[in-house]
Amino acid sequence: MDTESSQTSDPIPDDEQLLAECRVETFRSGGPGGQHQNKTESGVRLTHLPSGITVTARDSRSQHRNRQIALRRLREALEERARPETPRIPSRVPVAEKRRRAAEKRRRSRIKQQRQKPEPED
Repeated sequence: MDTESSQTSDPIPDDEQLLAECRVETFRSGGPGGQHQNKTESGVRLTHLPSGITVTARDSRSQHRNRQIALRRLREALEERARPETPRIPSRVPVAEKRRRAAEKRRRSRIKQQRQKPEPED
């Protein structure tokens, strides 16, 4: 990890502080797992209030485990958002490629012209 880039952006707080910045919702996760999963609210949805990022976890039957998974996903999303976007370096299309494209375009044009109905003779 580049130390310079991590110092320029706001550091992501530890789990307790990150959880304090979030709205935590629990829900029935459904899916396979039978009666236990259908009766307990083991799914966790975290909404990071400062950024508006929402993550959910319903992988495990344990609400505690799902909260840890959701925190990890939120941390990954915040890191991705903090990562600076690399600028695109514009490049030229080579002359040979331009010729190939033009030749393919002429070939397709001839194929399409042959599909048309012939002009009526007078």
